[in-house]
Amino acid sequence: MAKAKKPSTSRQPNGASSIFLGKDGRWHGYVTVGVKDDGTPDRRHVSRKTRPEVTKLVRELEKQRDSTGVAKAGQTWTVATWLTHWVENIAAPSVGENTIDGYRVAVYHHLIPGLGAHRLEKLEPEHLERFYRKMQANGSSAGTAHQAHRTVRTALNEAVRRRHLAINPASIAKAPKLEEEEVEPYTIEEVQRLLLEAGKHRNTARWVIALALGLRQGEALGLQWGDVDFENGVILVRRGRLRPRYKHGCGDKCGRKPGYCPQKISIRRETKDTKTRAGKRPIGMPEELLKLLRQHKEEQDRERTLARDLWVEKGYVFTSPIGEPLNPNTDFHRWKDLLKAANVRDGRLHDARHTAATVLLILGVPEAVVDRIMGWEPGKSARMRRRYQHLTGKVLQQTAAKVGALIWGSTPHQFPATPGGPVPGLSQGPVPAGPDVYVACLGERYVPFLHNEHAQAVVSQWGADHPGKPAHVEKWDRPQWEHEGPGGVQAIRDRMPDRRVVHHAHAVFLPGGERLNIGRDEQWSTPAWEFETDLYTDLPVRWHTTRRSGQEVEAQVRGTDREAVITAFADARAQAVDRARNPGKYGDDYA
Repeated sequence: MAKAKKPSTSRQPNGASSIFLGKDGRWHGYVTVGVKDDGTPDRRHVSRKTRPEVTKLVRELEKQRDSTGVAKAGQTWTVATWLTHWVENIAAPSVGENTIDGYRVAVYHHLIPGLGAHRLEKLEPEHLERFYRKMQANGSSAGTAHQAHRTVRTALNEAVRRRHLAINPASIAKAPKLEEEEVEPYTIEEVQRLLLEAGKHRNTARWVIALALGLRQGEALGLQWGDVDFENGVILVRRGRLRPRYKHGCGDKCGRKPGYCPQKISIRRETKDTKTRAGKRPIGMPEELLKLLRQHKEEQDRERTLARDLWVEKGYVFTSPIGEPLNPNTDFHRWKDLLKAANVRDGRLHDARHTAATVLLILGVPEAVVDRIMGWEPGKSARMRRRYQHLTGKVLQQTAAKVGALIWGSTPHQFPATPGGPVPGLSQGPVPAGPDVYVACLGERYVPFLHNEHAQAVVSQWGADHPGKPAHVEKWDRPQWEHEGPGGVQAIRDRMPDRRVVHHAHAVFLPGGERLNIGRDEQWSTPAWEFETDLYTDLPVRWHTTRRSGQEVEAQVRGTDREAVITAFADARAQAVDRARNPGKYGDDYA
């Protein structure tokens, strides 16, 4: 006998949406969109007069649940209440003092007055875009509008993460167009005028550090004497000066702003650690800066004696006349005064950092060393170099000279690489007229001199450096050299050229990072004249890595400072191994 079937039922499976007609005569729908904090199902209810209306709402809730997620049930947030909660209770405990100051300005001065009345889930991208345009129409800069955009985007990202919003309208809205002005770094001549004027005022070394080493304002003002290693010529950057913040100590009776209250009380710490690990870094100092810092320390000792009981000993390098750390606002106004006194064009204090980075570019300092000096994180260093290192006329001239040397065989010595002056021994100024030119014939290279003894000395030394290669002196008349000699009249020298030893290091790695033995010395040294463009460098060190056509990666280092070459060789090998293992990271193309 066949088994009887169970009667069918209209009950839906657990978690499925349901639609039914209630005793009140209205249609009701329930949709499970997740789980509540207590572990019970989060069922959302909708009600309409007709079944099609409820069915449409149920389907929309299901679609939203399955795509972006449904906003969390609970408090109904407005933009004003959420931004206030976010900036005070979420952002403030987790970001730095300067960051939270920027957030509060954007929230309380711009976002809440302009958008605060909107319900959070009803805020649309169009509301934000109209708000940005209105800000700029009322006089706010594009940078201020962009800061408001970044702040609201960050705040609403947190609302999405906490399921108070399904999507972030600020991520969809078009941000205000921000055109970053190209910074023009100060020229070497302008830097020299600034430093000459700085020598007439207190804290001279403050401006030398800014222009020569590129320290940020907070980093320079946060230096303490314990960070200065006079023996090794190094300063250690490990903290930054914060802008002070005060409250009234008089019970708000003086009628002034808190910062000008006679009994003001500081409510912010003086310094904080560097923002990133890369920011905490040692930097070598030129000998001239070391001398200035020693003089500065002696002057500070005299000020301490004069101040007597008024002196506050906190160990800072740059202080007020009574030992307090310098206020960043005061420091900024001293910079502006310095520009005027030196008759140098106006600029931001941060432009000094751009200047220092560009000087490193002119000097050809390796990128890895630049990143360490400037305190840039590895993942952001390429973008920061593009932003801070500017192609000045000197850089362009040096590049043009090298191109000319490669294509036409002309010597690029007309544009010396050292920004502090000419390379010793090079001819400077116009070459005086004379009937004859003495040409040092060094293999296939011809180097003209005004004086026979100079040509003979170069031939003698060059022959000793290159045994077995012919070298001799020929006497040409002036018109013959001008028309037939490479480089023309500008190539004629009236002094001995520069000669020094160039140290080299070289290694090749296979695609997996294994070292390739190519039967060649790892390191060697070569005496070279400055006109030997294929061998010579007038820099302490320069290195690079390249990928060969066979996919091997080559690391090359050369320079006039042997210890610097050895140190840089370790960095070059490390980058070469990484490049061999991760070609995509460096944009290498196998095609």
